[in-house]
Amino acid sequence: MKKLIVLFLIAFTFIIFFVLSTEKVNSENAGDFKYVGTVKCMECHKSGPQGEQYDIWKASKHSHAYETLTTNLADEIAKQKGFTTKASETPACLKCHVLGKDIVETELTETFNIEDGVQCESCHGPGSEYKYAPIMKDKQKSGENGLIIHREKEKFCVTCHNSDSPTYKEFNYDTYWEQIKHPLPKSLK
Repeated sequence: MKKLIVLFLIAFTFIIFFVLSTEKVNSENAGDFKYVGTVKCMECHKSGPQGEQYDIWKASKHSHAYETLTTNLADEIAKQKGFTTKASETPACLKCHVLGKDIVETELTETFNIEDGVQCESCHGPGSEYKYAPIMKDKQKSGENGLIIHREKEKFCVTCHNSDSPTYKEFNYDTYWEQIKHPLPKSLK
């Protein structure tokens, strides 16, 4: 009888722990998603079985987008546009060279690095709540927890790749998408 009670208590403790940890994952900052940065995305999206999305991004111009703002040319362009700060400190420049939106410091976790440029969360939304494997494995849950999968990718891309940019060059979506596409392997879909 004592063994049965001990087993029951162990099972009960495990269930309580599991429920509380799952609740924490789903409720932590509920509705207040935060950007965690590529260092967190890389943990799962660098491996071959996952499709090596991190390596595809790292080889892209997106991963160097912030770096371009640190050049003398970028500072000169910012000055010509009437800005009094360096390009790497100018919100209008950072908007498209980092997140594709205005940067709000309270939305960034300590693992987010602005110097990573246009990164995973720039397109897929802040990952603080969907970064957990059990959530990522469930399309509905990942969406509820902030993951964005753009159905109209070109429409999203042109929010930055447009003639408002002082260095705009013709944007051919199909050509550029071929350079950055990073699908999940069929085995994970």
